[in-house]
Amino acid sequence: MSDFPPAPDVAGTALDGIKVFTISAGENAALCRSIGVEPAADGSAHPIYYYIATQVAMGKTVAGLCETCEFDVDDGPMMGSSGVRFTAPLRVGESYKVTGEILSLVRKQSRKLGVMDVLTYRLRLHPATGGPALLETDNVWVLPRKELAA
Repeated sequence: MSDFPPAPDVAGTALDGIKVFTISAGENAALCRSIGVEPAADGSAHPIYYYIATQVAMGKTVAGLCETCEFDVDDGPMMGSSGVRFTAPLRVGESYKVTGEILSLVRKQSRKLGVMDVLTYRLRLHPATGGPALLETDNVWVLPRKELAA
């Protein structure tokens, strides 16, 4: 790996959003039915909104996040993993805001992909009116560095 330049130093970059994401009853119902379940009668939203809401309302687009890492989105970022910790269910009709940051960008050699950067970032979803996070998610993306192929 010493033959390759280091990964960009992006740890600590803020991903706080300014957009508000509202989970509408109609969109939640359509999403639930598309996967063969009925919407919850108690007003809770489908849990997959942890990913949808945080991605849509974070402070950067996917292309913008890739650009921060000096990676061209057209080169195909890949999702490695996503984990979530809920402190409360998400609710239909509620609005949310995102805070977050890039945790790390690590350059690695892979037999299958060649040189790649592994991006880890954390997002938290808060009520738009303020208050503690209702969930925290850590996402890991793989950014294949085709330009560094041997």
